[in-house]
Parts: sequence; C-alpha cells; structure tokens
Amino acid sequence: MKLDILAFGAHPDDVELGCAGTILKEISLGKKVGVVDLTRGELGTRGSAEIRDREADAAGKILGLSVRENLSFRDSFFVNDEKHQLEIIKMIRKYQPEIVLCNAIDDRHIDHEKGSKLVSDACFLSGLRKIETSVDGKNQSAWRPKVVYHYIQWKNIEPDFVVDITGFTEKKIEAILAYRSQFYDANSNEPESPITSKNFLESLNYRAQDLGRLIGTEYGEGFTAERYLAVNSLGDLI
Repeated sequence: MKLDILAFGAHPDDVELGCAGTILKEISLGKKVGVVDLTRGELGTRGSAEIRDREADAAGKILGLSVRENLSFRDSFFVNDEKHQLEIIKMIRKYQPEIVLCNAIDDRHIDHEKGSKLVSDACFLSGLRKIETSVDGKNQSAWRPKVVYHYIQWKNIEPDFVVDITGFTEKKIEAILAYRSQFYDANSNEPESPITSKNFLESLNYRAQDLGRLIGTEYGEGFTAERYLAVNSLGDLI
C-alpha cells in the first residue's frame, strides 16, 4: 500500500497530540495516511503497553488511518543506530510516502528528540540503493520521501509554517482522549505526570487557537521544516 503521508511517533499518542488535526484534514482531502509508533510507551506513568495498544488502535480508527504499525523499540532506551534505522527504512520503503511527519526537533521527553533525528536520518538513508532491505522475504526498492516535517509537542518551538486545522479540532481531541489512561481524569487514582493535568488538556486547545490567530484562522498546527519551503509563485502563499 502506497501512502501519501507517513507519520512517526516515539510513543503512541505523540502523533495525535502533535499533528492529528493536519492528518484529519489531509484524509478529508482524499490522502492516504499511516502512522508508525516507535515504542509501545511501556514506561508511561499510567497504564501499560497492552492498554496503550488498545488505545492506539481506537485512536487510529477515529483518525481514519489507512494503516498503523508499532516497531516495539524500547521506550526511553532506543538509540539512533544502524539497527533502528534499518527498521524505519523498511517502513518507508514499504509505504513509499511522499511526506513524512515526525517528532519535535527539541522537547521535554528525550525520546522525542531522539525519534526526530532517527526518523530524519532513516528518510535520507532509505534513498540509498546500496542499503538492502527486505520484508516478508521480498527485496525492497530504495525510496526517499520528498519532505520531512516535524510537529511541535511540549515546548513552544517557533514553527516554520502553520496548517489551518479549523473544523478538525473536535475530532483531534476525540482521538487524543482515546488514550483514556494517559490524560486528565478527576476520578483517577493513578500517579500524576506533566500530561495528566487539566491544564495540559486545555493547553491543546489554546495552543491551536493561538497558532490559528497568527495565521488568521480559528485553529492551527505548527511544523518545522528541514529545508527551505518552496512555492511556485507568491499566489501560493495564504
């Protein structure tokens, strides 16, 4: 299955938190989108890997993803090395996306920055013909995505561009709340973490509103780019 967009997240829920609005909008425009989670989030303060598996499946259905896979890397302990790069290269060559979305370039959780660089490096290496990979006994062809964009997570990184996600925020929040074990619940007896507060949940909405304000819309999601953005003419800019 060839995808238009492949989004990577170090943990299940990273993609939902960072770029679910954009994914929903692209799918509404007829694009095929998939998600690859690097880990099962087994070291999360609340819940378990098995719970996160079920939550990720539910969130994927809400988003309308064409496919979702999990590479089962070790939460917090995966590294950017040949072994891990090859597993991501296999995913890129399997789905041949034109666009890759991945973790923030700098963030509070160490896996986010690691995952960001790991996926970015793998996107480049995936285009090298002399790197050989196979899936289910079938050799894969080299494939390099046209662009790699990084969504924004905990830290308020200045975006290189903002996507108007007006009309898709309610569905985005619904997908996020599919991870019921992870976020604010007034009746929960589970330990607290930075993402379990009511303030964090509310911040998702006011960040989207603020980014929307900056581009003259109701809601927005910000991204950073690895190279200059190009347009055919000034009329392409909104």
